[in-house]
Amino acid sequence: MSAGKVTVDNFDEVVLKSSKPVLVDFWAEWCGPCRAVGPILDEISNEYGDKLTIVKLNTDEESALAIKYGVTSIPMLNVYVNGEVVKTIIGAKPKPALLKELAEFI
Repeated sequence: MSAGKVTVDNFDEVVLKSSKPVLVDFWAEWCGPCRAVGPILDEISNEYGDKLTIVKLNTDEESALAIKYGVTSIPMLNVYVNGEVVKTIIGAKPKPALLKELAEFI
């Protein structure tokens, strides 16, 4: 299962009201590091999707949400628990580093 897509229309429902932690990948098509981290997040989603929901938010298409959450560089990964940002990871990282960062959620 690859990461789903969120927009301003479903962000509250999918992310803020989720009963489990949600990682939002703020990304854009033109961002090389974003494209590099995408397949890694898909793998993590496949392995740990029962504990952590992973979704993608295109900052070009959803600039209002990107501004609201203070996205200044991408990729930026925010983990939300009960509607609150509890962790922010900036930049592309290899899978072992991401798993270490996400250990408390998976």
